[in-house]
Amino acid sequence: MIAGLDERSLGHPGAEDDDGVESTAPVWAVFGDLMAGLVGAFVLVLIGVLLVQMDLVSSLQNEVAKRQQEEQRRMALEKALAIPLQSGRVTLNNGRIGISGSVLFAHNSAELRPEGQQLLQSLVPPLQVYLGERDEMLMVSGFTDDRPIQQGNLHFADNLELSAQRALTVTRALINEGMPRQRVFSAAFGAEQPVASNAEEQGRALNRRVEMAPVPRAAPTPSTAAPGTAAKP
Repeated sequence: MIAGLDERSLGHPGAEDDDGVESTAPVWAVFGDLMAGLVGAFVLVLIGVLLVQMDLVSSLQNEVAKRQQEEQRRMALEKALAIPLQSGRVTLNNGRIGISGSVLFAHNSAELRPEGQQLLQSLVPPLQVYLGERDEMLMVSGFTDDRPIQQGNLHFADNLELSAQRALTVTRALINEGMPRQRVFSAAFGAEQPVASNAEEQGRALNRRVEMAPVPRAAPTPSTAAPGTAAKP
């Protein structure tokens, strides 16, 4: 009888140990897989956080560099226009050179006044140096108040046409004083983009103005490249 009993019936220690190993092994395997998954997820989250921080740092550095360039540009323009700015007949705001319309033109007129001509003459040399050093262009913009053109005025149909002619007059005057043609162009805005309220005469006087702003030169395209030059690959 004893010889016929197997190890399990005798309570053999080895059989219990085998059963214990067989019953606990799957639990540890599942736990190991779970921990590996958690570690992998944590690593992915950490990498994502690091990438976001790197993007933020890069964006902040670019913004700081942009602000520094703008500040240097403003200071260089103020230095170039120091004398005209001291006279009070020229203003500088966010890189835009402003001249009151009354300094340049009579009411509803696009004919340049002598004092306006002298002022533009004094602006050409410093602007030439500034634009040349940066290879930029000068945009001359004309603005008016919102009052309609006086009846009987046969020269201009509306404020947009008046502002266009004034901007063109200033552009031609700058060219006549030595500004290279390829450095200057004109634009017209009429009564749009006022800097003050048109409800009072003081505000309307501020809106009747001409502004000059240095702008980057557009990069040439293959279709607009000079004759005899080939576009770089």
